[in-house]
Amino acid sequence: MPVRAPADPRIPVANIKSQIKRNRQNEARRLRNKAVRSELKTRTKRALAAGEAGAADTDEQVRLAIKRIDTAAAKGVIHKNQAARRKSRLIARVNAAAK
Repeated sequence: MPVRAPADPRIPVANIKSQIKRNRQNEARRLRNKAVRSELKTRTKRALAAGEAGAADTDEQVRLAIKRIDTAAAKGVIHKNQAARRKSRLIARVNAAAK
């Protein structure tokens, strides 16, 4: 797959083979990380919505959201402390909404 020149002519294009490969790898990783982050946000929103609506499956939605957060931390998409913070805030918000 040839590397295409960027739209902005001021951005330099790599001429070194190893850097061209590195750019391809970085782009693949960026897209993979983007998908993981998107899924993480979706699961969190669903859990919050279920908690605020008082849905019967709130516990299941929270469990799935926490699972995605842990997965993202394990893959290195987010830091383990950020994962802990997100889980803590999610549970606190769901509990506050349930009252």
